[in-house]
Amino acid sequence: MVKDLKSIIARNQATLAEDAVGICALMVILLVGLYLPLLV
Repeated sequence: MVKDLKSIIARNQATLAEDAVGICALMVILLVGLYLPLLV
């Protein structure tokens, strides 16, 4: 299992940063969407 994860990370290392940025952007959108009704 650990070997599989390491090989997946090694193959997709170029896109890990892009994926992390995408996840952060989705979290920001989610939080803004949840807090928007409180501000209006």
